[in-house]
Amino acid sequence: MYRIGFIGMGNMGSALLSGMLHSELVCREEVACRDATDEMTNRTAQKLGIHACGSNYDLAKNSELIVLTIKPQYYAEVIAEIADTVAEGQTILTVAPGKTLAWVKEQFGKDVAIVRCMPNTPALVGEGCTAVCRNELVSDETYAQVLKLLAACGEAHSLPEKQFDAFVGLCGSSPAYVYMFIEAMADAAVLEGIPRDQAYTFAAQTVLGSARMVLDTGKHPGALKDAVCSPGGTTIEAVRVLEEEGFRASVMHAVMAAAEKSRLM
Repeated sequence: MYRIGFIGMGNMGSALLSGMLHSELVCREEVACRDATDEMTNRTAQKLGIHACGSNYDLAKNSELIVLTIKPQYYAEVIAEIADTVAEGQTILTVAPGKTLAWVKEQFGKDVAIVRCMPNTPALVGEGCTAVCRNELVSDETYAQVLKLLAACGEAHSLPEKQFDAFVGLCGSSPAYVYMFIEAMADAAVLEGIPRDQAYTFAAQTVLGSARMVLDTGKHPGALKDAVCSPGGTTIEAVRVLEEEGFRASVMHAVMAAAEKSRLM
């Protein structure tokens, strides 16, 4: 019996598993995987030093925690393949926007212990932010273990499922907004004469450092912003332009649009 079995080994599945292995919370001998084809499965298993399974059914039959890191459109198909073999004592961990605990349980057609999580792509570098919830069949002990495993890729926090769509807009989709912000700042720096490679490095490091100040100081972002804005200085002039161009309103609209899209999936 494997401790953890991963169905789907794309970017997110690989990121979560790599974090768990790096943290030494699980041993490679305790983990199995199954990808879309035998070739992909064997390649991933060999690369990570874990077990390869010949089918989704075999993996589900022999894993205590079954992690579904497949794309949302394949959930119904994969669950139909494994539903008959999942039994009491096993837990399903889902990673898919729009697929609620109730929907997943309905696909299985029986009582199943389900934990739902929503990570974001910075999990690839161990700096993810993951929302987690569970159904009533997941014990406190199992839930604590799953939270600990997910925290190996960054931060993992319990969140009511009704807030998951908002989390998608705030954290799931927002790395794209941040990358656009970094790219835009770098483009402006290039226009001002800074070489592009340096511009990207400078912009990314500034975003990283600013985020770290919010987390480490515990100060309100507005207070940290005010501390940079000297009277009559360059920063307050830049802030004035951002406000004039609707910067904050645009970001709010983007987060809300992503949340709404998640609700409709």
